[in-house]
Amino acid sequence: MEPLCSSEQRLAGALQEAARRGTIRGTRFHVGRREHIYNLGQPDAHLYLIESGQVKTLTHTRDGKQCLLSIHGPGDVFGEGGVLAANHTETAQAMQVTTLVQIRAAQVMKGCDPPLHEALISHLANRLLEQQQMIANLVTMDSEHRLAALLVNLGKKVGKSREHTALIRDRITQEELAEMVGTTRSRVGYFLKRFSVAGVVHRTKEAHLCIHITELTDYLENSSLPAGL
Repeated sequence: MEPLCSSEQRLAGALQEAARRGTIRGTRFHVGRREHIYNLGQPDAHLYLIESGQVKTLTHTRDGKQCLLSIHGPGDVFGEGGVLAANHTETAQAMQVTTLVQIRAAQVMKGCDPPLHEALISHLANRLLEQQQMIANLVTMDSEHRLAALLVNLGKKVGKSREHTALIRDRITQEELAEMVGTTRSRVGYFLKRFSVAGVVHRTKEAHLCIHITELTDYLENSSLPAGL
C-alpha cells in the first residue's frame, strides 16, 4: 500500500488530468478563513481539491467536545466520505482563505476514466489505512509519541521538504495539535519544548515549525530522544 500523501497526490494529478481532457468538470470557488465547506450530517456527494490555502476536518464527541481529524493543504483531496456514506461524518472548515475545486463524485465513480477510478480506489484504501493507524496509535502510544507521529505525518503532508526536514509555514496552533493527539494544550507545549531541546523540531526566525523527519522517526522507532535533555 502506498503512503497516503503519495496516493493523495496521485488522485489530485488524475483529477487535474481528467479535467484537462474534459472527462470530468469541476467548479472552482473560494472560501474565507473559518468558513465551512460542508457540515457534519450534510449530504454532499463531492470531492474537493485544494488549489491554495488550508482546510481542517473535525467532528464532535457526544458531550460536544471538538475533535480535529486532519489538516489538508494545497494539492490535497478531501470529502471522500461523501462517496461512501449518504451524509458527511465530519465538518470541513477553511483555516485561511482557500481556493477549492468541487467535483461530483459520480463523475469519478462511473469508471469511464480508468486511471482516475483506480486513483480514487487507491486513495480510499489508503485513507482507511491511515484511520486504522490513528486508532492503533491511540491505543498503543503515549501522548508524546502520538504527537511525534502526528508531526512526522504533517511534515510529509503539508510541509515543504528541505533535505531531511519539513517546514510547516502555515500556522497550526498547540490547541489544534492537542485536539489531534488527544491531550491538553499544556502537554503539547511541554512535549514541543522537549523536542526542541533535543533538536528534533525547531522554530525558524519567522516562527515556522521545522520538523526533522529522520530524527523524529528514529525516536518513534527507538523511544529515545537525542542526548541533551
